[in-house]
Amino acid sequence: MSTWIQITPLQNIPLREGRCVTLGRKEIAVFHLPEKVLAIDNRCPHGQGPLCDGITTGTHVVCPLHGWKIDLETGMVARPDVPVGVKTYPCRVNSDGIVEINVAATQEAEVAA
Repeated sequence: MSTWIQITPLQNIPLREGRCVTLGRKEIAVFHLPEKVLAIDNRCPHGQGPLCDGITTGTHVVCPLHGWKIDLETGMVARPDVPVGVKTYPCRVNSDGIVEINVAATQEAEVAA
């Protein structure tokens, strides 16, 4: 059984921006994109930069510290070409317009062998 946690009304996250949510000891970056809402661990695997403060481009975010580009759908680093990533979390907007995250269904970024 999945557990969805209500976070905030979608209108509190500006379009094409991210916001950090703390759930327990986890920092999760939630991004409001034109057609969906996506959630990943908030810390870049390189220098631990706050991904929620990065600039989004399509379904990617660019870390504000050193420019690493992270795929918001897979969690994998897209630039530079390194086999690392961050966790992703299922995210949705319910019928009341509230963003929800399922932290129990987290997925590790799949590293290519």
